[in-house]
Amino acid sequence: MPAKRSTSRTTTASLGRSGADDDSVDELLATLVHPHKGEIVALRAIILGAHPSITDGIKWNAPSFRTTEWFATIHLRAKVGVQLILHLGAKVKSLSPEGMAINDPGQLLTWLGKDRATIVFRDLDDLTARRAAFERLLRSWIAYV
Repeated sequence: MPAKRSTSRTTTASLGRSGADDDSVDELLATLVHPHKGEIVALRAIILGAHPSITDGIKWNAPSFRTTEWFATIHLRAKVGVQLILHLGAKVKSLSPEGMAINDPGQLLTWLGKDRATIVFRDLDDLTARRAAFERLLRSWIAYV
């Protein structure tokens, strides 16, 4: 019996691994077929504009963002809307037992651990409505990177 083929709604061209400050994210987005491509492009622009030290590249086969270390990755296979995974990079960092002290009055974060969280934007309207709170949160997050 033949194996079942995966039917993903997200496809990308084959791209090599790369670092920040190159055209790899532009190339990936140019070939991306995704129901939330507009939201992904808008999210990228907001993240890059949140602080001058933020750059992007392809890490973990997805658009990812860094300052001195990778700290955020867009989850291209999210089931609902656009999901951003916030983290502190591939290496474990020592944190206080309480974890990170991130001010999140808009309750954007869903914590996955002491150093990881996700944010989901349902659509472009949701992203636009929560943009200011998201930008403040990002600036707080990168202080730990």
